[in-house]
Amino acid sequence: MISKSTIDTVFETARVEEVIGDFVVLKRAGSNYKGLSPFSDERSPSFMVSPVKQIWKDFSSGKGGNSVAFLMEHEHFTYPEAIRYLAKKYNIEIEETEQTDEEKANTDVRESMYLVSEFAKNYFHETLLHAEEGKAIGYSYFRERGFTNETIKKFALGYSPEVWDSFSKEALGKGYKLEFLESTGLTIVKEEKLIDRFRGRVMFPIQSMSGRILGFGARILGNDKKAAKYLNSPESDIYHKSKVLYGIFQAKQAIAKQDNCYLVEGYTDVIQFNQSGIENVVASSGTALTSDQIRLINRLTKNITVLYDGDAAGLRASIRGIDLILEEGMNVKVCTFPEGEDPDSFAKKTPYEDLVLYLENNAKDFIQFKASLLMNEAKNDPIKKADLIRDMVLSISKIPDRIKREIYIQECSRIMDISEQVLLNTLAQLVQKDISETVKKGKQEQKAFEVVKNTDSIALEKVDVLYELEKKIIEILLSYGNKIEEFEDILLKSNKEGEIENITEKKEYKVYQRIYLSLQEDEVELSNPLFREIYNNLINYFHQNETFQIEQYLMHLEPKFSQEVTSLLMIEEQQALHNWEGQQIIVKLKDQSIAQYVSETILTMRWFLVDAIIEELKKSISLEPDADNSEPLSMVMDYYKLINSFSKKLGRVMSRYN
Repeated sequence: MISKSTIDTVFETARVEEVIGDFVVLKRAGSNYKGLSPFSDERSPSFMVSPVKQIWKDFSSGKGGNSVAFLMEHEHFTYPEAIRYLAKKYNIEIEETEQTDEEKANTDVRESMYLVSEFAKNYFHETLLHAEEGKAIGYSYFRERGFTNETIKKFALGYSPEVWDSFSKEALGKGYKLEFLESTGLTIVKEEKLIDRFRGRVMFPIQSMSGRILGFGARILGNDKKAAKYLNSPESDIYHKSKVLYGIFQAKQAIAKQDNCYLVEGYTDVIQFNQSGIENVVASSGTALTSDQIRLINRLTKNITVLYDGDAAGLRASIRGIDLILEEGMNVKVCTFPEGEDPDSFAKKTPYEDLVLYLENNAKDFIQFKASLLMNEAKNDPIKKADLIRDMVLSISKIPDRIKREIYIQECSRIMDISEQVLLNTLAQLVQKDISETVKKGKQEQKAFEVVKNTDSIALEKVDVLYELEKKIIEILLSYGNKIEEFEDILLKSNKEGEIENITEKKEYKVYQRIYLSLQEDEVELSNPLFREIYNNLINYFHQNETFQIEQYLMHLEPKFSQEVTSLLMIEEQQALHNWEGQQIIVKLKDQSIAQYVSETILTMRWFLVDAIIEELKKSISLEPDADNSEPLSMVMDYYKLINSFSKKLGRVMSRYN
């Protein structure tokens, strides 16, 4: 187990904006940062990071928390994994305490798969560098491709021996379980025999954005015509081919810095470009480009440049991926290499400056690229030319931004020598067709969208006032709980004539003490189960600790509370509340003191609870002519007087909740 002192050091050192910045492009927004949600498909940023509070909140999905919570959500780390990742990032030495047998037995299945994959990466890499077979075959191959020792190490390239079960035996001997060797696809069990899936191949570890080993790509070097040239890990709980990009771990910082991502097809294309000095490059690993892969890039940049070799036959099939990129609202350019060249071979023989210059000069807008590629096919055939134009307009219709669509229509009109109006009419038909299909597939979503537009008139009718008030109390405790404020106490004292009168005294309390004493006095317990647990947790924390630092509190907070707590801490970053005053919900104003804010919230809650009591009493009043309702009516009048006093203290006209 990781020691408590190490965990404390990690939390004290890690900066949430730096940790998240490795995965999401963050832009300054006042004292905070904002970016696109990594948990949902969106085009307008709703993901907020607060450096001051050291927390983040994704308003589109509702997720939130600290640095560790982000890694657990985004990378599916366990808590110890997240701590280890941060310790490595910030060069913090990890102190370990011995794990019990029970703790070892409870290790997560996915974690076991990750551990096996990490072992495999190291095994293949060491075999490449130090085993005779690895050096003679694998290492020699990579050196012939022009890869330096530094590059081989950077991408952890490896070699799997030709022996049937060399890796499997080694892994089992080191204590790794066969079930995880099978589930990751590293080992095949056939007729009770162990077979290494990748035997006799050079290995390309496939990493997640955080650097975890998800799977492997492997290339055979022999002349066995029956065997596939390239072989990938099978789909598993940790490896989904359509959702990963080769090289994203090495490229993520360069992509964000350059605000552009070069997209290639193969492993060696990525490695050769990286070695040449252009690091913002990833590969779809030979698969057809998917929306999930594009969204992975979208977290880092809006700009993609697709690099194709000079094979015309392959180009025609590959341009289908361009429409997918456009659908995600991204900007796409295309660059091709001379016939007979691919990104790997071209980068290998081209100096860095010349390579950069070539990419800049030959990267075409997708409209220009499609026109130049397809015009050769159409030539003087008017039917084919019409199909070509329709194909280009179809791509333009995929662009979500209307202004961009119109600009591209103008460009298409100029290139193809056809009137804008004809193109606009065709575009309108295609867009309308897409809308119609969307409506058919998701009528419920469309209805939900219509409802959202009328939130001011509809949603407010359904506001749970008590829920909002209890949420306000938790928010106050989190934001101001340990602050000392001056509050007014109203005491009952006898004057010289022996009459009882109200005397106002001012006294200092910590905010949490004032709230605690007020609720105790009224014998009120929060009705919402989650808020009640958080409230008790906070009060206990305040009682046991002289100081309150949100980072320290979040460190020890149970995961079931973190999402709600983060939402409350980021309330100012969320959109302004709509007409809460009309619903008797207090919103703190900038010129309002904390003591006033606390007092008004508690008074409003008392008002609501007393009002509920009145309603119950009214139900007990009998409508029978001879019924004696004096007692309940008297109580109702007393409670109305109490509400009237609340109203005066709040400085508002008395109103009702129902």
